[in-house]
Amino acid sequence: MTVQKALKKDIRRRAAETGEKYTEARRALLAPSEEPLAGAEVDRQVQHLIERGYAELAGATPEAFRSVFDPLAGAVGSASGHELVEWRRIPLVVVPGRELVPTAGIALRIERRGVGPTSMISAEEFADYVPIESVPMPASPAYALIDVDTGADLVDVTPEDALREIEARGRSPLTLEEGIAVVTQFPESLVKNACFSLPGSRRGDRRVTALWLSKGAPKLGWCFAGAPHTWLGSASCSGRIGW
Repeated sequence: MTVQKALKKDIRRRAAETGEKYTEARRALLAPSEEPLAGAEVDRQVQHLIERGYAELAGATPEAFRSVFDPLAGAVGSASGHELVEWRRIPLVVVPGRELVPTAGIALRIERRGVGPTSMISAEEFADYVPIESVPMPASPAYALIDVDTGADLVDVTPEDALREIEARGRSPLTLEEGIAVVTQFPESLVKNACFSLPGSRRGDRRVTALWLSKGAPKLGWCFAGAPHTWLGSASCSGRIGW
């Protein structure tokens, strides 16, 4: 089922249950949430990481790996955000730091609709891409992204221009590890002709990493900072919460 069909099904179900008109039910479903982001969502995402083999990558038991994230639910606390909207706006994404799990390993654990990833980036090159100076990275071994926007409105804008626009909006560009975290938890965030660059990571040259679809498979690669692409936006978040 496509995202659009799933949304329409949810709208019709709500309308049937509440007696609202279709437009009223749609507005209610897509309205910003008044509820705090629950620790249950942190727990769900951590469990998914364990199921994807992240504990083994970290050289830990599942229990020990899970314990690393124990402070995160409390740190997120009453942070609030909107509901997920068509996979392009995501309230919260758990990110294990690169010191906890190697980037090359987690890149291989992306999967979308049962199809694994391909990559233009070699295992040795992953470590070369580091957060740019303006990205405020939490000191904790893991953290949460708040209010992720995959940048559909920045399609066909060069990554360097998109970075300026993102920062002008008071937001922060996503890094390579953060993009992997988003797609790991929400694989449908990769949408045909509206995938995303990750301008928060660089390796000292003109390359900017990106995630997109290639023949239905998630693909990790890079594009030049000054090159626009009609099928790539640039992803950002409103903040990061660690402890």
